[in-house]
Amino acid sequence: MMNARDNTSLFEGAIKVLTAAQIRQADAYTILHEPIRSLDLMERAASLAAAEIEKKIKKEQCIDVVCGPGNNGGDGLVIARLLHLKGYKVCAYLVNESLELSEDCNTSSESLRKLKDNLLNELKTGAELPDFPGDVVVDALFGTGLSRKIGGMAAAIIEKINQSKATVIAVDIPSGLYADAATPADYPVVHADYTLTFQTPKLCFFFAMNEQYVGEWKVLDIGLHKEFIGNLDSNKYYVTKEQVEHWMEPRAKFSHKGNFGHAFLVAGSEGMLGAAILSATACLRTGTGLLTAHIPKSGVPVFLGTLPEAMVHADSSDQVFTGLDENETDRATAIGAGPGLSGDERTQEGMRQLIKQKKPMVLDADALNILSAHPDLLDLLQTEAILTPHPKEFERLAGKSEDDFQRHEKQISFSMKYGVITVLKGAHSCIAFPDGSCCFNSTGNPAMATGGSGDVLTGVILGLLAQGFSPGKAAIAGVYVHGLAGDLAVQEIGKVGLLASDIVSHIPAALMRLCGEDGTT
Repeated sequence: MMNARDNTSLFEGAIKVLTAAQIRQADAYTILHEPIRSLDLMERAASLAAAEIEKKIKKEQCIDVVCGPGNNGGDGLVIARLLHLKGYKVCAYLVNESLELSEDCNTSSESLRKLKDNLLNELKTGAELPDFPGDVVVDALFGTGLSRKIGGMAAAIIEKINQSKATVIAVDIPSGLYADAATPADYPVVHADYTLTFQTPKLCFFFAMNEQYVGEWKVLDIGLHKEFIGNLDSNKYYVTKEQVEHWMEPRAKFSHKGNFGHAFLVAGSEGMLGAAILSATACLRTGTGLLTAHIPKSGVPVFLGTLPEAMVHADSSDQVFTGLDENETDRATAIGAGPGLSGDERTQEGMRQLIKQKKPMVLDADALNILSAHPDLLDLLQTEAILTPHPKEFERLAGKSEDDFQRHEKQISFSMKYGVITVLKGAHSCIAFPDGSCCFNSTGNPAMATGGSGDVLTGVILGLLAQGFSPGKAAIAGVYVHGLAGDLAVQEIGKVGLLASDIVSHIPAALMRLCGEDGTT
């Protein structure tokens, strides 16, 4: 069903995550080489944002558009004009403490004034501030270039917006939020329900610390020069369906199980056999030809009774993993370890033996905790071994972080130091590579925050590794497929009560979406 043995680049088809400075460069290059006037580019971006806002609001709702003196404010003024011309009830506010507007913002304000409908209210120093009693507030105060603390009237207006009961829609980025760094906790930031961002997601969108500001977000392609963006230096990417589906292909007519690899999974301990079963089932559902699970001896009857499609090798211990027999992994094309293991001293010694195996490998859960307890083992890992920690497990591996941005940098440094691929699990799981690059996943939902979900991910990645995916592609595709399976499951089951086994059962449907076998492209 799948073939990753091609020459497609790891990030071909992904979206580059650009810095605020790079976005400004892309704007300038597009204006010069498309060519297009900056005012027309503003019109293009604002019209796309206005169209999205129309999808979220009703004609009878009142809309307050709050605009700053720069080009982000100019976007807001154009949005206000376009919505008004469509028949929406709009009131625009231009916050102008300095009495200086950018050229395009000034032109856009004049266009709004010419409508002669008293749409525009200019707020200068000392003006009485509105309470924004409308149903919707569009935040176009400040854009991605902000790098200082907001004070004065602008800070007071942000407080008013946050105190309002309106639905808040931010244009490009919530005002006050830094695009590329952690915003200090005492800074005023708009709390948006929705963010409509231009061309590329901003780094700050991917971190839990900013969820309260960003809300639900969507990228609008405003047509910045694609060749220029392609040549920009960036080590951060956003995963897309187009990126992952390049690595998939239907199975040949005369395929047999030997064509799709042999996965070897070390998992389970007394009381934790379920983790092994979930991971093993996910591995088989991902399409590996054969699977052997190494589990404690006492778990064999239950395991085989639940998953007869698997083969089993029983450990000498009834309770825990203690080590491998000679040549036990010879037939394996990839190894996975960790789900449901224990921290038993015998398991720690068994792990030392396991990680010396010269096979593609994915490690999770207690396998990672053993690495944390014995840091010398990190130096024994094979190049591009895949580690899949959640934030607490990563903290044990790499130390505490002050915020999500620092944790992100530690993740990249950790992967570079040890030559491994680190999958830091979360709402936008980040996959970091030994060369310093990384990508953020685009699938998944909060219903997947349930026990066993990580065990399923280990099984999916192992299944792809066993079939011959390179470690990098197995990590990216594994995280994407895992999240997509969760998205399909939540459509049937709902956002509460989803089980890890529900994710497993939707893996084949997720793979069909990528391979096009259900008619979906």
